Amino acid sequence: MTARPMPATPFVLAPPRAGTPKLRLRLWHGAALAMLVLLSATLADAASTGPAARAGILVILLKWTPLLFRGFLFNILISVASMTIGTILGGALGITLISLLPPVRLAGSVTMQFFRNAPWLVLLFFAMFLLPFQLRIGPLVIPLPDWLKAVIGLSLPVMANVAEIMRGAVASIPSGQWEAAESLAFKRRQQVWSIIMPQCIKRMLPPWMNLYAILTMSTVLASIVGVNEVMTLAGQVSAAEGGRTDLLTPLYGYIMVWFFLYAYPIALLTTRLERRFAVKM
Repeated sequence: MTARPMPATPFVLAPPRAGTPKLRLRLWHGAALAMLVLLSATLADAASTGPAARAGILVILLKWTPLLFRGFLFNILISVASMTIGTILGGALGITLISLLPPVRLAGSVTMQFFRNAPWLVLLFFAMFLLPFQLRIGPLVIPLPDWLKAVIGLSLPVMANVAEIMRGAVASIPSGQWEAAESLAFKRRQQVWSIIMPQCIKRMLPPWMNLYAILTMSTVLASIVGVNEVMTLAGQVSAAEGGRTDLLTPLYGYIMVWFFLYAYPIALLTTRLERRFAVKM
């Protein structure tokens, strides 16, 4: 009795390509930022001497902290919304990259490469100026505010990067998994969703979290297209204080510390997950 030969792999995936740049934050980065803020505030206060000395830099920062923090929370909201939409769209796009149909794979690859390599700021401008101010569906009018357009613009590169993360995770699965599933008469959909994708989750999670951290720090780009987030509010604070040039470095350094405090735990967790889910290729 002859042994039945194992079926061939249903398709060949290229090896994983380099994905999003890794965010490697260290604790000394935050300490250096905090020292920069304190040093710049001290030097600015020392330069403002005499009877007509202006309010201290630290006093000004504390006064405007509630307003700036509300803007920072808006940045977080934009990042969460963009990541959610981008992940959903990226999952759908990633499925096309592993399709057995060459035209579908080609269309998915072209879409992924275009949005993955396009500058994020350019995509923001496209979303801001190409999308209408409102959508009219019969009697229903749906407004599209600037912040929502910014969310859509930022979700496009996220979509492309999530699709590439998924493609790379699928490519890292040994071909024997596909062959074993096919030998058990699993259908294509069953192979992908019941066998391959569950193994891909742990491989996708660290780069996905790294992408979110990068996206969060990129939300400041929304200030260029008029969204009223923390950087826009920082400019308004500077104008309200008479355009003091000695306030700029402490003010923007103060905001950088906030972003560091938000992104650093994500970077730590990402590193831990990478070590825990390390895959020997």
